[in-house]
Amino acid sequence: MLTPVLSRHWDDADSFTIDGYSRHGGYTALPKALAMDPDALIQLVKDSGLRGRGGAGFPTGMKWGFIPQGPDGQGAKPHYLVVNADESEPGTCKDTPFMMANPHALVEGVAIASYAIRASFAVIYVRGEIVHVIRRLQQAVADAYTAGHLGKDIGGTGYDLDVVVHAGSGAYICGEETALLDSLEGFRGQPRLRPPFPATHGLYASPTVVNNVESIASVPSIVLGGAAWFQGMGTEKSKGYTLYSLSGHVSNPGQFEAPLGITLRQLLDLSGGMREGHELKFWTPGGSSTPLLTAEHLDVPLDYEGVAAAGSMLGTKALQCFDETTCVVRAVLRWTEFYAHESCGKCTPCREGTYWMVQVLQRLEAGTGTEEDIATLLDTCDNIFGRSFCALGDGATSPIVSGVQYFRDEFVAHITGKGCPFDPVASTVFAGALA
Repeated sequence: MLTPVLSRHWDDADSFTIDGYSRHGGYTALPKALAMDPDALIQLVKDSGLRGRGGAGFPTGMKWGFIPQGPDGQGAKPHYLVVNADESEPGTCKDTPFMMANPHALVEGVAIASYAIRASFAVIYVRGEIVHVIRRLQQAVADAYTAGHLGKDIGGTGYDLDVVVHAGSGAYICGEETALLDSLEGFRGQPRLRPPFPATHGLYASPTVVNNVESIASVPSIVLGGAAWFQGMGTEKSKGYTLYSLSGHVSNPGQFEAPLGITLRQLLDLSGGMREGHELKFWTPGGSSTPLLTAEHLDVPLDYEGVAAAGSMLGTKALQCFDETTCVVRAVLRWTEFYAHESCGKCTPCREGTYWMVQVLQRLEAGTGTEEDIATLLDTCDNIFGRSFCALGDGATSPIVSGVQYFRDEFVAHITGKGCPFDPVASTVFAGALA
């Protein structure tokens, strides 16, 4: 059921070192890739079916193929590879432990991907607060330079590549690829109007590929195993393995590497289930910006198509599981407060809408709201979704709309009961659970 590839050697005491990585075949994919034609390498990734592991699931090889090439295979402007390691959505915690345990898989993937798109400069953009990860990546990059895997004339092939680890400025919006590019250029992180797209006008208005950490780190195994091997895992349209982050009220939270298409029921079986004496109430399939699902969705295939058919998004595969002691209204309020705080303020729907949604949810959670507030809340969501400048606004509406869809009675109970029914003072349900 599990397919450890990226996480196979995480238990090794030296898994994060270049010696530990090389001992298990690390950096053997790089010379094989450098011996290939860059276009053939792009085609290999296309054939594998690898899709972006950061959210929307866009085909990775197709994104690489969008980079314009001139008669000389390069084009008039330099090409750049940017790795989006600005992981900061509530509940999302797969890239950070991966970079701590296996940073050289990312570095080798960066070298291969850069060669494929004919880039001589790459950046790993890491969230500024996770200093321990930044230091580990910097050490990995330095060791790769020393070993000749980065720098001038890599492996005697004539290919040059410089890699920089860049510490971000602590803004959730910089996880949006164009806001990340603005931040890299020294500007305030705000999303850009598209078109033009990063493939033609990215970093410094040059052709740029922006990929998630896990997407790039998966490339070395594809080069070594081949497209057919990678396609042998997963489902018809969602190929390969991936990291699922299981957190919340579960017995053994953590990272579970499995083929796309596994179900939450299977993952819970592997993790020991929900905490003893409790049962699943609701969960997020891809972080707090994806619509909530309930216990009736336990057997939904966790791939891009299966989760979409259930009315949500696979996203970052951050599976936050909440049991029956959790107040949906309170959880949704906390998430909405996060999105209101992290809104960059560039567009009116998101800037104003998230602020007002917080006000309404605070009234409802405190028991001072009315049923009209629920209608106002949904109307505000309707005026944000599809009308904000980037996906942050859309994501902010997801837990609210789905929360009301599945748990409207709970919202109403806050109104009729003049307070939260899960309050430890007022609720015997919650008090009994704590005991």
